[in-house]
Amino acid sequence: MTKLSTEPYKGVRDFYPEDMAIQKHIFEVWQKVAESYGYEEYSASILEPAEMYSAKTNEEHASEQTYTFTDRGERQVTLRPEMTPTVARMIAGKKRDLAFPVRWYSIPNVFRYERPQRGRLREHWQLNADIFGSEAVTADVEVISMAYDIMRAFGAQPGDFIVRLNSRKIWNTLTEQLALSAEQEHALARLIDKKAKITALEYTDEEETILGDKTKLFRADMEMLAKDAVPERLIGSDGVKELAQIRALLTNAGIPVVYDPTLMRGFTYYTGPVFEIFDTDPKNPRALFGGGRYDRLLELFSSDKIPAVGFGMGDVTIRDFLETHNLLPEQTSTTDLMLCLVDEKGRDEAPELARHLRAGGVRVAVYEGTKKLGDQISVASKKSIPFIVCIGEKEVAEGSYVLKELATGNEMTLDMAGITAFFRTR
Repeated sequence: MTKLSTEPYKGVRDFYPEDMAIQKHIFEVWQKVAESYGYEEYSASILEPAEMYSAKTNEEHASEQTYTFTDRGERQVTLRPEMTPTVARMIAGKKRDLAFPVRWYSIPNVFRYERPQRGRLREHWQLNADIFGSEAVTADVEVISMAYDIMRAFGAQPGDFIVRLNSRKIWNTLTEQLALSAEQEHALARLIDKKAKITALEYTDEEETILGDKTKLFRADMEMLAKDAVPERLIGSDGVKELAQIRALLTNAGIPVVYDPTLMRGFTYYTGPVFEIFDTDPKNPRALFGGGRYDRLLELFSSDKIPAVGFGMGDVTIRDFLETHNLLPEQTSTTDLMLCLVDEKGRDEAPELARHLRAGGVRVAVYEGTKKLGDQISVASKKSIPFIVCIGEKEVAEGSYVLKELATGNEMTLDMAGITAFFRTR
């Protein structure tokens, strides 16, 4: 009989206990920081109607990068590739009952059918944090500040990453002033977005093909913006003034930012400021995550205008960042104590001792098997369980036990109440 492969489906991961410990750490940091900002957690099914994504994004993304199937009711269903359309639907559906501005966060798993590579898989988990119902620049500042604080909560130093800013409004004004068509604007944005992946010659050739006789003007404006100077045609524009306010507020909050006119982040989706967190380490020079303002997405579901701003942070890229900067947490066991069995009397009585210790809040594993005592202790050590108690006829008769710390070899003789008290004060 042919054996099945032990490998997971391509582009997804198995999470062994050591992986789950890292995942739990990432989720706990996300939750702690989000809730410190007053955000409430929400969730939803991974299944959504396929038309929600074809209405929101381009046809290529909807047809080629999603897991879409026909259910038994002949409905087109998609495994969600992102959470933002879902939360937009939820907000629009309950808009009469909600007290705006709404601050929500979620940690969903999302699915995209694309080529697996470092930092990008077909399934991942992602923190989504969004504010709905505020047009104020302070809302943009808040989500960027939260993203910055999350990085710091993971132990990152300010020099380990940078915050890049741009604005869809600045881009719109620039392309309008140059009288670019919608097709030219879209093609140009996509070209700039892939600039790092093609040669300089390929970029300039394609840029000239798109812009024609407007190439010189565009290049001159972009060169000025790259130097953090404002081209004459943009002076006094809403986008420039808005971004200046955001930068000033972030600087006052001690958050360093860099203006980057080439930061696109799906400009067809955003309506205002956008940002990105970028890893500065040469071993991992890449965008980690980002977000921005998307004031028009809820128009898919509601005629009422509900402005929104937020970001998404994936677990794959943040784990790569933590590994690169040696910030992964030390592996520890979730079990406090393992009961090792000296003889048959110990085997009979260990479950009852464990029951009493668990009632006192101690996390206890009882050895199961027939290995010798030394081998049992080796099992506890391999599992990184910090303490053991060896239980046999003598310990049961006396009601006292030797609690041993494996890392140091230190021992304490305690009764059951003493063991419980010891772990309660740790």
